[in-house]
Order: sequence, then C-alpha cells, then structure tokens
Amino acid sequence: MSKHKGRALIIDDEEEIRESIELLLNSEGISTVTAKNGEEGLIKLEEDLFDLVLLDLMLPGKSGMDVQKDIKRMDPSLPVVIITAMAGIESAVAAIKEGCFDYVTKPWDNEKLVVIVNNAVKQRQLMSENSHLRRALKERFEFSNIVGKSEPIIKVLDMVSQVAPSRSTVLIQGESGTGKELIAKAIHLKSARCDRSFVPVNSGSMPVDLLESTLFGHVRGAFTSAIAAKKGLFEVADQGTIFFDEIGTVSLELRPNCCECSRNGSSCALAESISSRWTFGSLPQPMWT
Repeated sequence: MSKHKGRALIIDDEEEIRESIELLLNSEGISTVTAKNGEEGLIKLEEDLFDLVLLDLMLPGKSGMDVQKDIKRMDPSLPVVIITAMAGIESAVAAIKEGCFDYVTKPWDNEKLVVIVNNAVKQRQLMSENSHLRRALKERFEFSNIVGKSEPIIKVLDMVSQVAPSRSTVLIQGESGTGKELIAKAIHLKSARCDRSFVPVNSGSMPVDLLESTLFGHVRGAFTSAIAAKKGLFEVADQGTIFFDEIGTVSLELRPNCCECSRNGSSCALAESISSRWTFGSLPQPMWT
C-alpha cells in the first residue's frame, strides 16, 4: 500500500458501495471514513478533518443536494465528488453549478474515480498550504515580530493600525536601514488587501527609461527589445499595495504618471505609435519612502 495521501469521507446508503470505494481508495493510500446517510456524514464532518467528500445524491432523509449545501456552509473549500446513477446526471450537473468538484456515475470506472479523487485531494492540500503560507507571512510581520518597545516605536505601530484600513497614499519616512519596508508590509498585511499582491519598487536602482517600462508596462514593438507586451508593476499591484522605496529618486517627468495611477487607477503602456490604456479593477494602495 502506498503512503497516506489524504483523507476521504464516503456518504452513501448502500453498504456495498461504501465498502467498494473504501477498498479502492485505501489501496491508493487515501484513508477513509464512511457514513450511511447525510445526517451521519455531517456529524462526522464536525468531528474530524477531511480532504474530500464522496457523496451519493440519492440518500434517505436529507438529500445529497441538501447535504452538499450544508458541507459548503461548513467548509466552502472542501471538494465534494458526487456519486450518481445515469438517471441522475442532470442533478449532478446542477450540483456542479452549486460548487461540487466533479461527479462519477454508477457503475464507475475505477481509474477515472482515482484520478478525480487524487485531483480533489491535491486541490484541497494546495489550498491548505497556501492558507498556511499566508498566515505564516502575516504572523511574520505582526507587530509582535517588529522589535522595539520604546515610546516612539509604539507610536509608529499605533499609526500603522490607524492607517491600515485606509485606502489613502502613505508616506513612510526614516533613515536607511530603519525598517521602512517592514512597516509597509505590516500596513499591507493589516489591511483588507492582505490577500492581494505587495509589490516593492526600488526606485533608485533603475534608469528612467527602464523604470517607466517597469512601472507602466509596454506593448510589443514599443522599443527595439520589446518583443512581447509586458504588464507594468502598477497593473500587477491591482487591488493590492505598491511600495516605492526612495520615491525621491523618481524623475520629475515620471511623477505625474505615478500620481495619475495612484489617484485614477489608469495609465498608458509605452508604445511607438499607439497607447494601450488599462484601468485597475480597484486602485492599488501606494506607499512611498
């Protein structure tokens, strides 16, 4: 038997089907728990953690569709694979529209079922890993991880708490090496945009032409080496935060464009003879140092 790869809950009123699926998944390294009806399955979901649910549509008592809705309320990211007879394909399609991961028909093909289950487990585990990474990143920049207990640093952290919910542009001032980017990340991770991109821009390290292309992007053929269109960092930061390190080094001719992006959420990509204008879905929050 291969090593443990995931954990599945099988909800079906037919014992033979529960045992058949259980044997198949166990042979693939997936541990299983079974339930003979929806009510029992929901109780087991409350008591334990699973990577997916295999759910029969035709259950006694609470229907499979209703059980799926309850599962999605309990754990929206938990993949649900519907098991149905050929006559229930329309219901399976309806279940997919309600958010189920996939479906199989009785009698099922073992190889196809294993592929579907493995894909569901991988999706669940990937989402879980991403969630853990986001939490770890957020914790890394929590105030408890910013060293300093003096009155000035406490005032700075109080200001971070006040500024974070705002969509306003933020100016962070301080000498080199004092942690301006750390404060910028703390503001981002305390804001409603914490799940979006935090895009730092080292303004002082790029020539004017390269910085312009980097910030606003370009279309194919805008200059000799522009062999393909490229998104600018303002567009990459859409709905997130863009952080300018050493904004004072940005040339005077670029500053109006930066201000336009910050204020209106639109700008033009570099081009030889045409302008490719794009608009943010939601303005990125700019920060300057």
